[in-house]
Amino acid sequence: MTVEAKRQGQSARHQKYKKRLWFAGIFMPTGQTGRGVVIMLLSALSGCNLAPHYQKPAQTALPLTFKESGLWTPTRPEMAIPPSDWWTVMQDEQLNGLEARIDTGNPQLAAAIARYDQARAMVRRARAEFFPQINATASAEREQTLFLQTGSYFDYRNYAAGGTVSWEPDLWGRIRNLVSAARSGAQASADDLAAMRLSLQAELGDDYFQLRGLDARMEVLRQTVSSYEAALQLTTNRFTGGAASELDVGRARTQLATTQSRLEQQAADRALLEHAIAVLIGEEPTLFSLPPVKSLAAVPVIPITAPSLLLQRRPDVAAAERRMAAANARIGVARAAFFPNITLGSSGGSETTVSTLFSAGTGVWALGPALATLAIFDGGRRFADLAAMHAAYTEAAANYRQVSLRAFREVEDQLALLNHLADASSRQNEAVTAATRTNQLASIQYREGAVDYLQVVIAQTAELQAREDMITLMTRRLVAGIDLVRAMGGGWQPNR
Repeated sequence: MTVEAKRQGQSARHQKYKKRLWFAGIFMPTGQTGRGVVIMLLSALSGCNLAPHYQKPAQTALPLTFKESGLWTPTRPEMAIPPSDWWTVMQDEQLNGLEARIDTGNPQLAAAIARYDQARAMVRRARAEFFPQINATASAEREQTLFLQTGSYFDYRNYAAGGTVSWEPDLWGRIRNLVSAARSGAQASADDLAAMRLSLQAELGDDYFQLRGLDARMEVLRQTVSSYEAALQLTTNRFTGGAASELDVGRARTQLATTQSRLEQQAADRALLEHAIAVLIGEEPTLFSLPPVKSLAAVPVIPITAPSLLLQRRPDVAAAERRMAAANARIGVARAAFFPNITLGSSGGSETTVSTLFSAGTGVWALGPALATLAIFDGGRRFADLAAMHAAYTEAAANYRQVSLRAFREVEDQLALLNHLADASSRQNEAVTAATRTNQLASIQYREGAVDYLQVVIAQTAELQAREDMITLMTRRLVAGIDLVRAMGGGWQPNR
């Protein structure tokens, strides 16, 4: 091999070794080609992401149907309605109008919307770190000096203007993970907003049907008061004619006064519910009123879907999952702190000096890495931060599991109420029929003198109690229907 061939071989090996050093960060190239290599290297490093790979949690071994489903809660997805107006399944026009006013009038919902807007702004704030930061500066100074020897003034003026540009390349994914965490936080805030809206809508539905239950109970009490007034008049007439004792008159008067007292108590409870509804829709309680009704609406049949769809529909479950994603991204931010933080920057400007003696102008500029830092020893702060982020993720995962379990429990609770209360209503209807007939017989026998008025009082009390219990059951069933819709996430179609 000739000497020239050996030199060419050594030169080739040197160039190959030099390239290895470039990418290892040991040898910094110079010149235009070198700068291009540096840019390529930074671009390659900017693809790093130190956050753990995140996957949405999957629930295993979900049942195919809910345990407590029955005749009043069949699995009938073809009856699905949009989540936006789920309350229409209750078939009450007054409720429909009230629910529509929550979006525009409720202060709690307005606050939740503001929190969501804040979260969206934080996403934009995090994204801004991807772009260079440009700053401008300017100054003007004037100074006069008196020369005692000559009595003249020296006038000195200095004008300066400049600017700086700095940019932090996202070498280790710190900024991307900050954006990812902020975006997941904003999505969780959106789900919180949906959960707040659903909760307020369900609360309004609960209050509304409890108020309608009081309306129905008050109507029964009014009818009962009229019946007791007639009975008191009859007993008084019989006492005047000597066919009844004063004891019977006292019993009749006690029965009437007690029922009138219960009617007033129900009116007080109704007023409180009316005030609560007014606040929910953003109205002044003094200016709001709901006309009473005489009977309760029929309880609708509530359709349900498979349990697996519940986790896709509930906004609180979705919010818990998004918080897991945000916690996962923050682990990447904590890991990036173990690597050098490099900031590229440049500055430039001009300065002009004007005086009575001379005038001069200068220009300055600089280009290069403004800051490259790596903490060597911090007493374990970064390790503690990383451990805290891992613990925060574990907490978020446990919270997600808890929210999921609570969602299934709430659905099963309301299904159990709907189905068992439906059976109870059938039995209670029989009790009302029997109590009404017993009261009629007791009244007839009293008029004929076969029994004393005590038997009439007992029969009247039993009938009134049976009717009130029937209204209570119907009210509970209507409220359970509202709560089932809330537990299912507001309707029977998945939101995501």
